[in-house]
Amino acid sequence: MRAAILYEVGKPLAVETVELEGPRPGEVEVRIVATGVCHSDLHYIKGDLAFPLPVVLGHEAAGVVEAVGDGVGSVRPGDHVVLLFAPSCGRCRYCDAGRPHLCEMRYRVRGKMPDGTTRLRWRGQELHHFTCVASWAERAVVPESGVLRISEEVPLTVAALLGCAVTTGVGAVVNTARVPPGASVAVFGTGGVGLNVVQGASIAGAAMIIAVDLLDHRLEAARRFGATHTVNAREEDPVRVIQSLTRGGADYAFEVIGRAPVVRQAVECLARGGVAVAVGLPAAKAEYTVGGPAFVLNEKTLRACFYGSARLRADIPRLLELYYGKRLLLDELVTATYPLDRVNEAVAALDRGDGLRGLLVMERTR
Repeated sequence: MRAAILYEVGKPLAVETVELEGPRPGEVEVRIVATGVCHSDLHYIKGDLAFPLPVVLGHEAAGVVEAVGDGVGSVRPGDHVVLLFAPSCGRCRYCDAGRPHLCEMRYRVRGKMPDGTTRLRWRGQELHHFTCVASWAERAVVPESGVLRISEEVPLTVAALLGCAVTTGVGAVVNTARVPPGASVAVFGTGGVGLNVVQGASIAGAAMIIAVDLLDHRLEAARRFGATHTVNAREEDPVRVIQSLTRGGADYAFEVIGRAPVVRQAVECLARGGVAVAVGLPAAKAEYTVGGPAFVLNEKTLRACFYGSARLRADIPRLLELYYGKRLLLDELVTATYPLDRVNEAVAALDRGDGLRGLLVMERTR
């Protein structure tokens, strides 16, 4: 099969013909139909974060089951599935506590399958699997807990977004922060994930949703996705504007970029007792700081959100129901599609901030 390989940080990816071993017991082989181009992948390409190389990137995807290993019972060949980049073991302390997105298995694998081996080879050289998914390829072998069967009525280009951007963004609001109806919400960063934070706030019944970005086309999109106000941070101080609009500060603020200065802005724009949520993935050496006395005296909270604090097997079906009910926009998120051969073009567009969400769509779509 063909796959996009990152051999060296800061260099273009190479689309090569590679070998993919079939599924072992407890594993599933999926033909990838669509896979998102996400800032998390970009972090590793640029070297903001480190991952074992060479690696096949990609973690937001949907496709069709091609084969299953022994013992697999939840899916069968022909099923349409969303790939989940945080597979869970169902037995560790985090799974037992109802927090499967923090499962110990995900933090242990680091480019391997859960058994410590890989299924990918190029000219005899071992290739790593990004987050047990490695979806910038025509096929992928993943753990059974890394797939979720969905209805064939859902377009797979839409379903791919549920693998990361939508689940993370909406989940940050409804699971991590638990924003109540009538609250005021500020969202710093309105890319693929940030727009879903906006959507999540709208679904939760927030009375005021203030979107902050540097790009006018993304602010215009935020209005379509539910923002009541927008702020271009190149032209205005977002903290001052948010405090003015909310008459003292937002109840909740979400940072969806991964930059320490913006996290501080999210904290500073809060009302007394407000909650800021760091959603964006920062560079490896980033450190977050807050103004100490004001933080304590105003009883503010800064917390983190990974993968929307989601219980994926329950949350993704709920998101699809919202989509069916026209309360969650998914088709509108996709503003560009690329064949696998143009992966570097897709990555460059993401880095520039073009569009909303780009997808790699394989030539064979059924």
